[in-house]
Amino acid sequence: MLATEKTNIKLPLVVLAVLLWGNSTIVAEDVPQSVTATWATFDPRVEPLDVHVIRTWFEEEIELQHVRYVVGTFRGKMTRVTAFFARPKDGNQLPGIVQVHGGGQRALTETVKFWASHGYAAIAVNWGEHPIGETGALNTDWAGIAAGFYDPKHHNDVSPGKTTLYDHPYPWNSSWLLYSAAARRAITFLENRPDINRHRIGVTGHSMGGRITVLTAIDPRVKAASPSVGGSGYLYEDIRGIPRSARRMMADVDLYNRTIDCKSYWPSIRCPLLFLGATNDFNSPIEKVIDGFRTLPEANGALAFAPHKNHRFTTDTYAARVRWFQTHLKDAFQFPKLASSQLVLKTSDGIPRFRVQPDVSIPYKIKAVAIYYGFARDPRTRFWRAADVTKVDASYEALCPVMELDEPLFAFANITYDTGETLQMPRGYEPTALLTVASECRRAFPQQLQQAGVKANGQRQRLIDDFSAGWRDWSQVGVRHREHWNYTTHKINDPAFFGPRGAELVFDIETTVAGNTLAVVMETDKWRGYTRRKTEHYTALVTLPKVGKQNVRLATSSFVSPDGKPLVNYDRVSGLILTPGDKERPEAVKTHWQGKVPTFDNLRWEGGTFASRPKPYLP
Repeated sequence: MLATEKTNIKLPLVVLAVLLWGNSTIVAEDVPQSVTATWATFDPRVEPLDVHVIRTWFEEEIELQHVRYVVGTFRGKMTRVTAFFARPKDGNQLPGIVQVHGGGQRALTETVKFWASHGYAAIAVNWGEHPIGETGALNTDWAGIAAGFYDPKHHNDVSPGKTTLYDHPYPWNSSWLLYSAAARRAITFLENRPDINRHRIGVTGHSMGGRITVLTAIDPRVKAASPSVGGSGYLYEDIRGIPRSARRMMADVDLYNRTIDCKSYWPSIRCPLLFLGATNDFNSPIEKVIDGFRTLPEANGALAFAPHKNHRFTTDTYAARVRWFQTHLKDAFQFPKLASSQLVLKTSDGIPRFRVQPDVSIPYKIKAVAIYYGFARDPRTRFWRAADVTKVDASYEALCPVMELDEPLFAFANITYDTGETLQMPRGYEPTALLTVASECRRAFPQQLQQAGVKANGQRQRLIDDFSAGWRDWSQVGVRHREHWNYTTHKINDPAFFGPRGAELVFDIETTVAGNTLAVVMETDKWRGYTRRKTEHYTALVTLPKVGKQNVRLATSSFVSPDGKPLVNYDRVSGLILTPGDKERPEAVKTHWQGKVPTFDNLRWEGGTFASRPKPYLP
């Protein structure tokens, strides 16, 4: 549904000629060079939706529909997407939510049912083309245009191809705009229904869906948005201090950044926006999120970061999304304001301090304030130390000692509130009354540290974790599933905890069934493609012959890559993983873990000598 398709938007004659006849010669000034110009040729309300209800059914008090609607006519090709829609069956003047799935995924009924159970009318857009609904049902159809997950595949850049809309570099060659167009048309679907309040519509999406959410949030009809682990922007720029770390694109990167990259959309977002992130996310690195967040034109944004996680969340951080929409679409909650913070570098002892002032104007008690700080330049493998927090009047503060003055310092706080009301959460999350939000994030670079007189202090540590704080320093997956549990930490990438030369990794483990096999994995160079080294997994398979507590000692040579290469030292290690043997080496371990998930204690280095480590971001 570009401007030439049933619209009243007036464009210069030369532009109209190009839109109608793709073989016409186009001059550079006629290619949109901004977000505003790019979307000026699309009106999400003009073309009829031509909604086709494929199926209607009821589950308890929720009405569900499998629907199909027109996205638009692009260069004479009619495109349609399928979706699931749900609403409380007796609801009226309902707030609406557009849900946008992530990469490789599809629209799910459980998503719209969750939002309907909380009093929303929700539509989940199946932009990726995977079949949904009953066998043989109508599906999304991009009419041969470069979009979706099938043939043709997702087209990221602005370059021309056999199935793009233009035969020259042009923003609408990118699939991203088509996906956002589908989401904008979903807004039209909701606002056209008499049972929905058109002035209370929100958009949310995960991963690729998070990016589509940011692209869609500039639509003035969006009253609240919540992207997650996608949509940061700035991905085609180097991480500061790491040459060659930007994502690569062979096409016109400048045009892409001006018209498609999310960094150019954040300044135009007027609706309240909560970014739900993970501190070690690969798809929206935390510094990139902060860069985008700081360009929001309105002071009505919020952040929630799950510590140590990649592309996943804790229950209390995910609760922030649910509470966000309760606040801005239902007036049923009072969301805390973004906590202000300071990173104080000039101190009498040369140790930086992080100070945070949480919002105490809301009627919920503060249950905990956690302050995290770390050093690694690459946020994807940064270990976030949990500081010792002290309350001083209305503020909370912590020391952030620095070990190396030639590395940056990053810090933020997580504030957890007890709302006093248990919230029902989506599948995979327990009901919770807790809500965790992040403060303003602060950073200081080496020159700033040195100019402020910060002193390098701290010593190398042999004890990695005694687990007295539980799994605070780890990312946990599947902790209640005895066959699929996985614990990962970047702690041994921290300058205090990386392994001495020649040291053994030693720990105690307690099991409830004899004969299990544990995989201990040293992951090297994760996300460090800029070094031209590949990520490798060096695994030690540990047979645990008895029940109860057992001591494990692993030399460097115990860790072996899939091709039989032993680990030489710990210099390039970016992560440590503990998981059942069959999950990491199924070809060698044929049985699943039996009994309860094991417990660990006194994880440490023994022997070896402390030595300096080459910088992991260097080739």
